[in-house]
Amino acid sequence: MPDSLELDTATAALATSLNLPAGFAPVAQDPALGPAVSTALARVEKRLRAAIAHSDPLADTTSRHLVEAGGKRIRPLLTILASQLGEGPVPEVLQAAVVVELTHLATLYHDDVMDSAPYRRGAPTAHEVWGNQVAILAGDLIFARASILVSELGPEAVKIQARTFERLVLGQLHETVGPREDEDPVEHYLSVIADKTGSLIATSGQLGAMFANAGSDVVDMMLEYGEKVGVAFQLADDVIDVTGLKVKSGKSPGTDLREGVPTLPVLLLRQAAAAGDSSAASVLKLVDADLTSDEALARAVEALREHPVTAEAWTVARKWADDAKSALERLPESTVKLALTAFAEAVVDRDV
Repeated sequence: MPDSLELDTATAALATSLNLPAGFAPVAQDPALGPAVSTALARVEKRLRAAIAHSDPLADTTSRHLVEAGGKRIRPLLTILASQLGEGPVPEVLQAAVVVELTHLATLYHDDVMDSAPYRRGAPTAHEVWGNQVAILAGDLIFARASILVSELGPEAVKIQARTFERLVLGQLHETVGPREDEDPVEHYLSVIADKTGSLIATSGQLGAMFANAGSDVVDMMLEYGEKVGVAFQLADDVIDVTGLKVKSGKSPGTDLREGVPTLPVLLLRQAAAAGDSSAASVLKLVDADLTSDEALARAVEALREHPVTAEAWTVARKWADDAKSALERLPESTVKLALTAFAEAVVDRDV
């Protein structure tokens, strides 16, 4: 199968016009780096589809479910970009890119079961199609394939993957049980998303730099950058849920509110209400009400959108993005540095 095989929406666009996901335009504009990244991503996509192929028909179909649904492949892209700070996308880098994307996909199968999510990437979730047990096992199977591939990269890669997996599970566990009585809810939440989102994005950059022999300083920089940009991405996601800008992605405004998912604007709202802010208390009544009807949800979304805590949440997200950019300061100027910086800015300025 050639490297120019048909890919998911974001990767296919890259392969044909170098139209990268938001923030990576500097790469597309570089006449040397753009095609190199495009070729590497196409090779990763080919390896990804080969990695999930299975002789058992049910295992093959369920494993392919989310891959076929598409995705931006942000984690493999970061792995490839980080490698450009060293020797470039050597075979080990491509394999690491497949590992991080497989790990991400596996977590989505499990998350969707725990969240009872009906759709993912515009398609019915695996548990909606085959039931919870099959969906969980499909996620486990993909984790197993990731483990096989990472084992071929050596003990250090296995250790990194295991520690990342541990953080992913702990993040989900802590989100499920909630903060302790003596724990600040906002700090607890930031810790959860650092584990659930930041850890794997950090690992993506870490492995790319490591296997491209970019040097320990660069590996450490990518580790710090990835964690912080991952947190910024999730915090921005929280705010977008109540700003009405997610319509383009197919997720209606207020979905997190309706499902009772703790997000930063709501946590800040609860803090303000507890501190005696009467306006926050009024909005909180709408947020905590029965949001089954579209009318009730719309009222809650509008009230939360207009309250100052939403602007405060944007400020927090932008601070994490700024910290991510600061982690790159010691890198020499290059298209890769420019792209990573632009991506950190884009995660808090996107509208989907």
